[in-house]
Amino acid sequence: MTGLPDQTLAPAQPSFAEAVRAYARIGWLSFGGPAGQIALMHREFVDDRRWVDESTFLHALNFCHLLPGPEAQQLATWIGWRLHGFRGGLAAGLLFVVPGALVMFGLSTLYVLAAGLDWFAALFLGIKAAVLAVVVQALIRIAGRALKTPFLRGIAAASFAALALFALPFPFVVLSALLLGWAAARWRPGWMKLVPAKAGLLPPARSAWRQSLSAVLLWSAVWAAPMVLILATLGRGHVLWDIGAFFSQLAVVSFGGAYAVLAYMAQEAVSGFGWLHPGEMADGLGLAETTPGPLILVTQFVGFLAAWRDAAPFTPFVAALLGSLLTLWVTFAPCFLWIFAFAPWIDRLERAAGLKGALAAVTAAVVGVIANLSLWFALHTLFRRIGRASWGIDVPVPSSMDLSAVLLAILAFVLLFRVRIGIIPLLAICSAGGLLLDFG
Repeated sequence: MTGLPDQTLAPAQPSFAEAVRAYARIGWLSFGGPAGQIALMHREFVDDRRWVDESTFLHALNFCHLLPGPEAQQLATWIGWRLHGFRGGLAAGLLFVVPGALVMFGLSTLYVLAAGLDWFAALFLGIKAAVLAVVVQALIRIAGRALKTPFLRGIAAASFAALALFALPFPFVVLSALLLGWAAARWRPGWMKLVPAKAGLLPPARSAWRQSLSAVLLWSAVWAAPMVLILATLGRGHVLWDIGAFFSQLAVVSFGGAYAVLAYMAQEAVSGFGWLHPGEMADGLGLAETTPGPLILVTQFVGFLAAWRDAAPFTPFVAALLGSLLTLWVTFAPCFLWIFAFAPWIDRLERAAGLKGALAAVTAAVVGVIANLSLWFALHTLFRRIGRASWGIDVPVPSSMDLSAVLLAILAFVLLFRVRIGIIPLLAICSAGGLLLDFG
């Protein structure tokens, strides 16, 4: 047959300049969340350019799923590292993030300048309704993929109860799932139904230890550098210190992507630090859905608002710029650390049954986390006032139901689940619906 690529040929080796142009293209076109971004990279790197073969791409993708942080950005970084070493990984990883970060900064600036206007509130009511439908869709997709056994379904249910009913800390839920999954993989592997690794010789270690140690030392220093500067100049009492410390912690426990950590981030940003108002987290996720790049850029929106509202000794704009840059720094520096440290061991890690079991359990826990996030979004989108029950959980005030929000949510669910419309058109239609209901 003709017209099909010959998968037996060795992958092509591009020049560094050619690869950088491809990374920049992907960075500006990577809409649609991790599924769309991974599909785009597969088409560009495997199907069209043939720089990476199919089995290597899938192997690396499985590896990236084991790491905290955005898997699509880490996959891009790994591909760059494989093609051109350190400089390739750095270029690919940065170009995956920078376009979306620039767009998010511009949108965040418009957000704070237009806040308080009636039409702006109506616009974002539609965005919140659309985001609610998107989060529920993510819940259904991840549950279908992750909950393969009764044991994993039990972890998901326990995760939801721990967060929604008992308000346990998100890191505690993640660490508990890690331990349960590791123990089950070692002593009750049938509970997990893990896919065994492919047989074959492992690559020699040789300089892998030296590469990993060098990466850990370098990227730990890069990660800590702005925090040291803030400590020396502004002190631990400044909002920038709080931003850097909080998002550094989040970077370590963010298994499952932005949806998994959003409820925890909202809880801390709203109730813990007082950086945001309750509905603004949904606004930030709506903005992140409209930008290229990883969805975790919603953290940039939080850092922007936190610094804008506590700007001293800077002007609000300068503080917001610093807050945005710091959030990006401590969110993505760990991603480079994980990739550059673990990439030399990718084949060995694929065969670690305990690790695979631990991460399978975390993925199951993420289903419960996203279910809790869906509930949180529904309460803060469909009701104007939220009370607190005697046992400490949030409950809506029935008389405060927002009829416009309910109608927009119904529209969003119909468009997403029945019409199967894309994310960007969904946000546009629901935003327009919010404006029409407000002016009507």
